[in-house]
Amino acid sequence: MPQPRISASVFADRARESLDGAIDANKDAVAAAARLFADCVSANGVIHAFGTGHSQATAMEIAGRAGGFIPTHRIGLPDLVLRGGEDRAVLDDPLLERRPGLAARLYELSTPQPQDMFVIISNSGVNNSIVDFAHLVKSKGHPLVAITSMEHTRSVPALHPSGQRLADLADTVLDNHAPAGDALLPMPGGGNVCGVSTIVSTFLVQMAVAESVALLLAEGHEAPVYISANLPGGFERNAVLEAEYEGRLHRGGH
Repeated sequence: MPQPRISASVFADRARESLDGAIDANKDAVAAAARLFADCVSANGVIHAFGTGHSQATAMEIAGRAGGFIPTHRIGLPDLVLRGGEDRAVLDDPLLERRPGLAARLYELSTPQPQDMFVIISNSGVNNSIVDFAHLVKSKGHPLVAITSMEHTRSVPALHPSGQRLADLADTVLDNHAPAGDALLPMPGGGNVCGVSTIVSTFLVQMAVAESVALLLAEGHEAPVYISANLPGGFERNAVLEAEYEGRLHRGGH
């Protein structure tokens, strides 16, 4: 029996296939997400991004990076310590994500305003804290974009007592087309290697940002975007624009 092929070039080919498929399949979803982004920014809102585990990488792609929107905030478990007053040891709990009341506490620490929106990232879309957070966001009337793998989320049981998954609660869903389990290349004897969800998810985010900036400019609005703090004057310029959202971006420690 031939052994599975594992190499940089094989991964690159498979990843390109995933990316191309996701680009084609998400055209309408990207447009819908861009509309929500543009409406939020033009209403002086903040885009809050939340993901746990490796999904934090996609949240970082949304919040506080060069070329991205200034009115953005990344929500993370360290917020419980950095701004919530809890002991550092709480972050050592491997089951922290399952703690009752976690979503409500993180939402509270984010200090959202009514015009704010949320992006929640979860490859499986079934983690209880993720679904709790999505329920809370929608109960408060905020727009919600989900970034998930529809293949993965449909292949596993819903764990939340409501029987719902992240995708069930979102206004629009960006499907990263990652396989169940995320990794692409089969290993001899079982298991796969080389995850693809972050690559595709971050690409879809940048597509939505590009489209939303185009909408803002076409409609006569400012597009408050970061430039690199490592360019001359970048830090100072960004600080001036950040000041317009004082107390809402929570940049410290992230």
